[in-house]
Amino acid sequence: MIVVRIFRNHSRLIHSFKIKGHANYAKAGEDIVCAGVSAVTVGTVNSIEALTEITLDCEMHNGFLSGIIPLLEDESTESKVQLLLESMVIMLNSIAESYGEYIRIEEVII
Repeated sequence: MIVVRIFRNHSRLIHSFKIKGHANYAKAGEDIVCAGVSAVTVGTVNSIEALTEITLDCEMHNGFLSGIIPLLEDESTESKVQLLLESMVIMLNSIAESYGEYIRIEEVII
């Protein structure tokens, strides 16, 4: 199972995220759940970096991706980053609606 943890501060802004595990929906190379989660999460990180010039503190290796959002002084940039992250959460929830036994999404207030 893929476990997605979204860490939010007390203002409900996304501070970081961690994704780990494998869906085991199908064999490696044919697992549409893993492929969907990978496309959404890596695409979001790439979009943040390309559209805002903000580099996230990310770690990625087999079955694991984490990202920490840096403290942003510029309100406009922070708003853009948060919009992209919220979009990621919506897309992951859409995957979970269809493949809920293979992916679990948890939100944690830190």
